Amino acid sequence: MDAIEILLISLQVLIGYNLVLPAFLFLIWKSRKVAQHSIPVAFEPSYAIVVTAYEQIDLIPAVIDSILKLNYSDFIVYIVADKCDTSSLNFVSEKVVLLKPPVTLASNTRSHQYAIEHFVKKHDYITIIDSDNLVHKEYLNELNKQFSLGYKAVQGIREAKNLNTSYACLDAARDLYYHFYDGKLLFELGSSSTLSGSGMAFELKLYQDFLKENDVKGAGFDKVLQAWIVEKDFRISFAGNAIVYDEKTSASGQLVQQRSRWINTWFKYFRLGFRLIKLSIANSSSKNQLFFGLIVLRPPLFIFLLLSLLSLTLNLIFGHFIISVIWLVSWALFIGFFLLSLYYQDVDPRIISSLRNIPKFIFFQILSLINVRKANRISVATKHQVKHES
Repeated sequence: MDAIEILLISLQVLIGYNLVLPAFLFLIWKSRKVAQHSIPVAFEPSYAIVVTAYEQIDLIPAVIDSILKLNYSDFIVYIVADKCDTSSLNFVSEKVVLLKPPVTLASNTRSHQYAIEHFVKKHDYITIIDSDNLVHKEYLNELNKQFSLGYKAVQGIREAKNLNTSYACLDAARDLYYHFYDGKLLFELGSSSTLSGSGMAFELKLYQDFLKENDVKGAGFDKVLQAWIVEKDFRISFAGNAIVYDEKTSASGQLVQQRSRWINTWFKYFRLGFRLIKLSIANSSSKNQLFFGLIVLRPPLFIFLLLSLLSLTLNLIFGHFIISVIWLVSWALFIGFFLLSLYYQDVDPRIISSLRNIPKFIFFQILSLINVRKANRISVATKHQVKHES
């Protein structure tokens, strides 16, 4: 076997392991008994709920209405309306603080820092909510269950708020896959849940320390934040019942713009995975850092699926039938364990029906890849189409 063959096989292993990773995680998870923790009864810290908006405020009244219905008392909502016309917003509740920065921030982390600088009382924890989200009434109580166990960072679950198009349904299917493997399983195996950008909460001092050390511009602050937390070998807890309802991409143009930013953030920050793996070795093989580093290195779903399909096709063309069989088995494992992630969760039938549109969904993600270089110039936030009733 010459050097070129070794290189080609190594490349295929690097691509193909992503197909079998879900099976690997699931089988280890099933073989382990997850520890059950008792939940302290009296634990009601103060929360700062930060809602950020950029240019668009149409959905702000709905998210604030859902927050004010929380089954919890000690919280204040801080709305950071960056580059927004707030003349139509009027909140009478003392729990709502509307902030309008005098200059355009165009940054999630700067908006969060602006909110912190204008806190009206002392808070213990901060939770980040997007302007297009809604929150379940038990959201803060579910976060408390994790914080009371000593965790400093918690990721909740983002369920679909809308399933009105096949794009929205497929977006939701993707989230379900990641919730299961990158959230629930990864955390219960002793590592950390990945962060999703909203529906996440932190000990206030921890988040303030992050903001002091990091001024993240453009999309992807959650990627930097999660790596920063795990570098310190803190674990990010997964709270599967701390629910926020997230607006899913419902139009092809919206999908392309959003995914362009997401793909851009992976190319920008995947190197953090190497740093975490290096740290895990230095820290006597920290399971938290090692597993999390491998997940950070993994490319977006559609990229490794396309590369895997290309590898299978080339092996078939050049008559490498044994390797082709290995690829087919790997594909079968991925499909099986993808469907298994849906089986283990409460899935709307519309999501299952939408799976036949996966090729179209991947096509638009390819367009996103083409636009990735100008991703940060498109917008710093996803603009959702809002229907107003007459």
